[in-house]
Amino acid sequence: MAGQGETTTGTTHEKLLKQHTEKHFTAGEVVRDVIIGVSDGLTVPFALAAGLSGANASSSIILTAGLAEVAAGAISMGLGGYLAAKSEADHYMRELKREQEEIINVPDTEAAEVEDILAQYDLEPHEYAPVVNALRKKPQAWLDFMMKFELGLEKPQPRRALESAFTIAIAYILGGLVPLLPYMFIPIARKAMLTSVVLTLVALLFFGYVKGHFTDNKPIKSAFQTALIGTIASAAAYGIAKAV
Repeated sequence: MAGQGETTTGTTHEKLLKQHTEKHFTAGEVVRDVIIGVSDGLTVPFALAAGLSGANASSSIILTAGLAEVAAGAISMGLGGYLAAKSEADHYMRELKREQEEIINVPDTEAAEVEDILAQYDLEPHEYAPVVNALRKKPQAWLDFMMKFELGLEKPQPRRALESAFTIAIAYILGGLVPLLPYMFIPIARKAMLTSVVLTLVALLFFGYVKGHFTDNKPIKSAFQTALIGTIASAAAYGIAKAV
């Protein structure tokens, strides 16, 4: 009878989960990398091209310098993303080893820490005591619990560093080509710059809107903020070059 009851409970549990499908966004790290790459890709080459236009450089020179900057920026940003993700993975492994040693060497102290964590959720000792005892019998589950709830660390994906580097670099290239496109087809730098301003401004507004949709749920505000930052950067570069 007990086995039949457990089967019935399990079937009900599965039905409830199937009926309630949660739509959570789970690609936060990828979106973050795309935002980093595209935002810098749009603003830095845009500011460089505007600055060179202010210095009366030709479209060919601006395009050459811009493409060189995009290539160097993509490599630099990709490498930065790789090192950042690698550092996070190394930090996780160090903390995992330390926590594992503490569970083996000072289990009572670690059990007390579990009790403190569960007590923060307004659970009484008689309510969380069975949970603590169950974790002590399952070292791996105990270790995973401490990493997540005590340290707030999630296990990084094995290929996270390479994926981050690739995503940021590609996003930077795609963003960086936008302000340089007019210089490929318009030989007069001043006319190319005006077209680049309009094209980049539209791209910044669109990118800011999409970024806001995935991050803070205020896409219109995000669109104008992103466009404003890009405008200030390019105006500053143009003004400095013109003054020099």
